[in-house]
Amino acid sequence: QVQLVESGGGLVQPGGSLRLSCAASGSIFSIYAMGWYRQAPGKQRELVAAITTGGRTNYADSVKGRFTISRHNAKNTVYLQMNSLKPEDTAVYYCNADLNPRPEYRGDYWGQGTQVTVSS
Repeated sequence: QVQLVESGGGLVQPGGSLRLSCAASGSIFSIYAMGWYRQAPGKQRELVAAITTGGRTNYADSVKGRFTISRHNAKNTVYLQMNSLKPEDTAVYYCNADLNPRPEYRGDYWGQGTQVTVSS
């Protein structure tokens, strides 16, 4: 059984910062890319940022220069540092991992989501 557990969401004023964390645990043989997605009310889930095992990153245009994704491979953990937050960043943020729970199977796994609200 694989679990992705997020933490770090909350309420912050515009211009503020938050740091999200996501730890993968359980039966994990290998982890490949990890990333963060978000879904605002009435909108589709969208990619925020992703990072490969080797540290190559990819960001949505809307967060470039404000958000930074990083990971600790030995801890199976991915982070999202969010600075200069805007009201339009308000959403539920989901952690995602592409991994092998066992050698013969590879799939996408998701966390339960953490709410980020940017409001004065």
